[in-house]
Amino acid sequence: MLGHIHRDGALTRAELTQRLGVSRSTVGALVADLTQLGLVQEVVPSGVERVGRPSHVVGPHHAGPIAYAVDIDVAHMTVAAVGLGGTVLGREAMPCEPEHTAPETVVRLLVDALPRLRKAASPGAPVAGIGVSVPGTVERHTGHIGVAPNIGWHDVAFGARLAELAPPGLALAVGNDADLAVLAEHHRGGARDIDDVVLLLGRVGVGAGIIAGGRPLRGHDGYAGEIGHNVVNANGPPCHCGNHGCVETYIGEGALMRIAGRDQPPTDEATAAVFADARNGDPAALTAVRCVAESLGRAVASLVNTLNPKCVMLGGYLSELLDIAGEEVERTLRELTLESHPVELIRPSFGPDSALLGAAELAFADLLADPLTAAGSLLN
Repeated sequence: MLGHIHRDGALTRAELTQRLGVSRSTVGALVADLTQLGLVQEVVPSGVERVGRPSHVVGPHHAGPIAYAVDIDVAHMTVAAVGLGGTVLGREAMPCEPEHTAPETVVRLLVDALPRLRKAASPGAPVAGIGVSVPGTVERHTGHIGVAPNIGWHDVAFGARLAELAPPGLALAVGNDADLAVLAEHHRGGARDIDDVVLLLGRVGVGAGIIAGGRPLRGHDGYAGEIGHNVVNANGPPCHCGNHGCVETYIGEGALMRIAGRDQPPTDEATAAVFADARNGDPAALTAVRCVAESLGRAVASLVNTLNPKCVMLGGYLSELLDIAGEEVERTLRELTLESHPVELIRPSFGPDSALLGAAELAFADLLADPLTAAGSLLN
């Protein structure tokens, strides 16, 4: 019941009865339990004319648990307080300048932000935990970062360092940004009810989050989806990971800047300028956009031929690339895929917040899996 309310917001008792396939009295008992734990609240709709008694509406409690969600990227770090139902109650964004990207500094900055964000929630609201999105390989059981080349991290005990400075007793979880983005979209966004979906997240780097058969595909150590570092040309451009000719060097933001002939770092502003020039007909910018779009089509075709998803989501800067040069992407995709049915290319419904909200899903996971036990420990 709590999962349905978290995913869809307020639902009537009648809707919950139908969804859960139980009796009305059982739904009433479940609502009473969750209400007593401070997880949901019930209201009777007013101002609605209908025959008979109106059904009570059950939604997330206004003072219910929150999660701290953190999204670390090359250009910035966002820390947010998120309530049940995915409501962002407050957020802080801070630039990740080179001097601020050391793991110890990142941990300190995000921990320092927590008391300020706590004020965005209702007084006394318990905290379910902290979920962190990182653009790199993450050992899912320990939060250890194997490599996050675009922010210069290698072999970092991030989870352990966060546990040392975070408020005691808080559950901590760390995940890859693309994995968490597709998790949010599958749970509550545009990939709901789709059992096979890939989200290709393009920021400075490129990674894939994969749902296969309705379950996250993470691999043995949690490193699955690092498509950005598949080598397609050993003589190609150098990559931050130390190899040459990785997929990332052809479809990442750096590739767009290089092909456009712009000798500057691939910041959000610089990428936006290339897109703006392409829309205005600038030849160099248009060439860069179309070239990267064709490479993107090849990358998506490889994913489709390997995983056979129903749809592919293009997140980060790849969403705007699809807007401008979608025909090039789709034409290359049609030419190189073996499937007889078309694969839908869509944009994440949460936009740039997909990874952030996925981090919140990570922090809420224990509560949603076992509300009675988890909520009881939070209240104690």
